[in-house]
Parts: sequence; structure tokens; C-alpha cells
Amino acid sequence: MTSPTRSRRGAGAAALCALLLLTGCAGGGATKNEYADRRGATVIGTDGSAESRIVAALYGALLTGAGQQVRTVTSGYTSPADTAQAVVDGELSLAPAYESTLLRALPGGQTLPGNMAATLSMALPPGIVALPPAAAQRGIVLAVTRATARRDGLRTLADLSETDARRTLGGAASGDPDAPTPAALKKAYGVTLTAVGTSAKADVRVLRGTDPALAGEDLTVLSDPEAVVPPEHVFPLIQAPYADLSARKALARLNSALTTAQLATLVASVEAGETPTGVARDWLRAHGLRK
Repeated sequence: MTSPTRSRRGAGAAALCALLLLTGCAGGGATKNEYADRRGATVIGTDGSAESRIVAALYGALLTGAGQQVRTVTSGYTSPADTAQAVVDGELSLAPAYESTLLRALPGGQTLPGNMAATLSMALPPGIVALPPAAAQRGIVLAVTRATARRDGLRTLADLSETDARRTLGGAASGDPDAPTPAALKKAYGVTLTAVGTSAKADVRVLRGTDPALAGEDLTVLSDPEAVVPPEHVFPLIQAPYADLSARKALARLNSALTTAQLATLVASVEAGETPTGVARDWLRAHGLRK
């Protein structure tokens, strides 16, 4: 199979947007890629992140356990939008996707309050399916040290407004499109925070939910009852011909078992040098999902 050409994806989400418009207008589903036509395999793609690679390995192991042929493409794709485009244009059969990230790349991808499944169903072109998501999210979380949480009784973002302490807001994911601004948090919770960019010394840390720091440091994630941060659950984006009942049942086994904390631990293992295949195999066995 000819290797995917990355240069034509340089426009990222904009290119995906145009592609999905054309696909939707044409009214037809995506075509199978050449490899799948020849071998009948489900071709899974990942971007370069440890998170994408471990989720793809979990998908692959579950499908293999269900008796399906699987091949994983582990290089060349640079972002979730990039792999999503590859699913749409038939280069991949399946890829990990994330709700808000995908919707930003879709034409008119506005979220229906409380109904992400319906939003995705209407936004995706014919022939492309968003299977139910896992409990795990890679979305933004706001965290404080456990010592601070204990001292000030902090469990939710609303609790921040109950203290007189002046706090800063910042961290590794502070520049993410889904990261809440001090103004948004002020409006939702009445809390005043001062932005300090990507500083790891911020009082309220802005992190991805799968950041290894959450597993390795004494941090407490504050819940977001007003849903200021949009959902970012991981789910399988798949071409319809590959989403038969056997595949759906196999992939659905992951949904309740894979939590954000579990995924963060798996990501930390991969970033420490373990192989995604080995980490996925061991985790699935430990949770009774594979023999």
C-alpha cells in the first residue's frame, strides 16, 4: 500500500472540513483502502502521541480477540484531525477520535447541549460511524495540590470562590482550545484567577486528563459541575463496513473499563518506554478483557 502523504494534510482541520463537506454532499460512504480490499483487515491508524498509540493498541487487541484481522499504521499521522481525515478518505478503517476535537474540524460542528452522540451522528458524513465512547477523557482538567485541596476544602471549581486566596491559573495545557479562560471561570463560578500561561507553578493547574503528572504527582482534579470544559471522551471513528456487530461488541468492552485515570496510567507506561502492544495486552488481561 502506498504510504499516506502527509504534506497534503498540512491544512489540518481545514482540510478535513473541506473533505467532509464533499463527502457529505456526494451522499456516498468512504471507500475501503487498498490494503483492506486485498487482505480484509481492519487498518487502525494513530497519531504520534502515546495516548493515541495505546488506545489503538487496545482497539487492535480487542478486535484480534474477536477473530478479526488487524493491521496498525503507527507513523506518519500528526494529529487526531489527521487520522480522522484518513478514516474519511479510506486510508484507514479505524482510528481513536475525541469528541470536541473532531467537532471543531467538522462543518458546523456545534454541540447539542447534553447530546454529543446526536451531534456526532448528524455531523459525520454517510459511511463514517462514531461508536459509543469510553469513560476516559483526554479533555482539560483543572487540578490543585492535594495539600491545598485538604487545607481549603476544595472538591469542585465552585469551591474556589469560597476562599479569599488569590490564585493563579496555568499549566501545560493552558493554550489548548478547550482550556477555560479566567473570564469563563469567573462567569460560571464567581472565582477570580490570574492567568500565568504554561507555568507549572500555577495554583490551579490546567492539564490534559491523561497527563502523567496526574498519576505521578500529588494533585487533586476539581470537578466542573457547570461543564465549562467541553467533553473529550475517546471513541472509535470507523468506516461503516468495519463496524459490524462483532466489532461493535468487541470495542464496547472497553467503554466502562477504561477510565481517565486508567488511561493516564497507560500513557505514563508508554512514555516510560514500554510498547503500546505490551501495555495494552497486560492491561486487558488484568481487567478480564482478553485471555
